[in-house]
Amino acid sequence: MKDSIYRFTAARLRGGECRLEDFRGQVLLIVNTASNCGFTPQYDGLEALYRAYRERGFSVLGFPCNQFGQQEPGEAEGIAEFCELNYGVSFPMFAKIDVNGDGAHPLFAYLKKAAPGILGTEAVKWNFTKFLVGRDGRVVKRYAPTDRPQDLAEDIEALL
Repeated sequence: MKDSIYRFTAARLRGGECRLEDFRGQVLLIVNTASNCGFTPQYDGLEALYRAYRERGFSVLGFPCNQFGQQEPGEAEGIAEFCELNYGVSFPMFAKIDVNGDGAHPLFAYLKKAAPGILGTEAVKWNFTKFLVGRDGRVVKRYAPTDRPQDLAEDIEALL
């Protein structure tokens, strides 16, 4: 369990703590999100993946982040309403976090180390960086913000 996401907890967007252990055995796509980003329409694709595969043991976990261009300035209630009203988001969303720097959430520190980016850099470069996690809780692959959710379907299916 030490080398998996299951040792982490995260605050839910609408309150309360969540143990990632609760997702044990599922394939996960963990994404740092933002409401005012050029990639924000990817919420549609993320929700489509969630609806297509959730019955087979798949979930998307969204983590709002305001570290890139101040594109997620809102508070929890506003973020939740935006996601639900504009994109029909029903997958689990978590409280706003930092993904880089000294204040980075421990989950993202782990994800970045387990799946470095281009040229081995660990930093998340922008909103909608995605991490695919296998049923064992270990990171399988990292995707750039430009990678569209629908283009990840084959990789997700291979893990299901």
